[in-house]
Amino acid sequence: MSATRVFPMYTVENVEKSVAWYRDVFGGELAKTFEHEGKVMGAAINYGQVGIWLSQDDFEKGRDRQKGEGFRIILETEESVDDLAAGIKERGGELLMEPKDQPWGSRVFALADPDGYKISISSPLKEE
Repeated sequence: MSATRVFPMYTVENVEKSVAWYRDVFGGELAKTFEHEGKVMGAAINYGQVGIWLSQDDFEKGRDRQKGEGFRIILETEESVDDLAAGIKERGGELLMEPKDQPWGSRVFALADPDGYKISISSPLKEE
């Protein structure tokens, strides 16, 4: 198999709140919403060629189920990691980790969305 793109999909507590966060705080572009019987049940948010999809939780597994545990997505960018982190903070986002140089050669910061899904933003690995 040779895939061309990947879209992680997060099941979220409140899809409209999550769309606002991914668009307004995290800086994405709302590409599409998915409706059922006139209600938004999902959305696609794009960051250049990368997309994150959101799906409204149907709560069949209960309202208290933990989201985001054991999973992290890492988005690599050529943009300034420090500038991106500053922009997120200016728009009301909170970082789990400030931008920091890593031993493997990239600069990374981390944050979590409203449901606790963890996201790291990384510069490319430096060639040795």
